[in-house]
Amino acid sequence: MQLRHLAYFVAVADERSFTRAADILGVSQPTLSKQIRALENTLGTRLLVRDRAGLELTSAGEALLPHAQRILIEADNAIRSVHEVASLQRGRVRMGATPSMVEGLLAPVLRRFRTEHPAIDLEVHEAGSRDLTAELSTGRIDLALLIVPLASQIPDLETAIVYTERLVLASPADADMPEQMDVADLEDLPLVMFREGYDLRDVTLRACRAAGFDPRLSVEGGEMGSVLRFVESGLGHAVVPDIVMGTRTGLRRTRLENPPLSRSIAVAHRPLETLPLAARAFRAVLVESLAG
Repeated sequence: MQLRHLAYFVAVADERSFTRAADILGVSQPTLSKQIRALENTLGTRLLVRDRAGLELTSAGEALLPHAQRILIEADNAIRSVHEVASLQRGRVRMGATPSMVEGLLAPVLRRFRTEHPAIDLEVHEAGSRDLTAELSTGRIDLALLIVPLASQIPDLETAIVYTERLVLASPADADMPEQMDVADLEDLPLVMFREGYDLRDVTLRACRAAGFDPRLSVEGGEMGSVLRFVESGLGHAVVPDIVMGTRTGLRRTRLENPPLSRSIAVAHRPLETLPLAARAFRAVLVESLAG
């Protein structure tokens, strides 16, 4: 049984006329009659009979009609849903990023994508790069902004560097700090440190140890928001992405030199051809926005 057969049957049943149904369907009457006979042969029973009153449905035809109508409606809905997704009128993007990237990089991208594709649902997962990598691997998210080289060390993920951000020292606004300082100068400062699993923790510890010392930690274990609040309250200093400093009046920025600290950010995902269309569209907007 084919959808075409059901569509022809419903048209004849509605019109109670092969001639009018053929005109509506845009086929010849012999073709229409042949398709109805093919449907009857498939079902093993007559569906339509002629009597003095004209064309009538048999009891089998009466039983089939509501089912045929529902099948055609569902088929039409299925086709429409596929077309809507394919034309980005529907869909969902599950995007992951660290809290600092969400605040500093991702928010403008989300706003632009929402403007261009208002019908696509957006779902954001905030976590550290290692946690986001696990979510990518299990399919819980479609895309993630991850730190290189971590992203490039994960098998079965495609990555592309989209942004390089400078790291600075955040200090309380009333702290007597220079405009710039060497990494070695951090030895004398109490540092507020991110929790285990945060790439900024690893970057800071590596930089300090490369300069020949282990940092003195005043508070550790925080996420980005809590680390910044701890610094604002005078608990210590923290190495953070320059972009999160923004216009925070409670913080003072100091550039780090010798060496300057930075980190490269990549967009990571499973093979591009396996991504949903909406996720591929979001990736394109993300790459273009951060490249600009």
